[in-house]
Amino acid sequence: MEIRVVGAGEATLIMQMGQLLVDGFREMAPDDWNTLEEGQAEVLDVVEQGFALAALEGERVLGWIGGLPEYNGNVWELHPLVVAPGEQGRGIGRALVGVFEQQVAQRGGLTVFLGTDDQAGWTSLAGVDLYPDPLGHLAQLQNVARHPFAFYQKLGYALVGVVPDANGPGKPDIFMAKRVGLPPPG
Repeated sequence: MEIRVVGAGEATLIMQMGQLLVDGFREMAPDDWNTLEEGQAEVLDVVEQGFALAALEGERVLGWIGGLPEYNGNVWELHPLVVAPGEQGRGIGRALVGVFEQQVAQRGGLTVFLGTDDQAGWTSLAGVDLYPDPLGHLAQLQNVARHPFAFYQKLGYALVGVVPDANGPGKPDIFMAKRVGLPPPG
């Protein structure tokens, strides 16, 4: 497997990456990318605004990860990460995140953050009124299906916040972050 940066002119790879968004998020986030065109548009947005890395086996995309700069490049949003459904569990996602973090650090980034939505009811935060204490609910977060927040925790990401109802009533966005640049202050 090879992991490399994908450019805007690589139409065949961008098409595959767009289709992966449609296929990979169908169950977990059914409101996101429903057509190949929507998927490809998202890939191009990420490539043009930040960078994208693809895990390739020959010319076949096994998965990809994107990064978008925030806060003058001090922080990078990990958006999105997707691995082909038939390829999950082989360490592809872990490898993509590792190379992504290296790229962010090389670009001067200090922190990676991500939002991992719960549109499908895969955590204890779904279907719940998180007000008036969203952080209290976040502190009690449990994985009731195979929500990706547990994957990110294994890679060292910390829970840093939650946006109640981000995707509609009872469908929060869970925020996570990890330092990848300079050592901690002090």
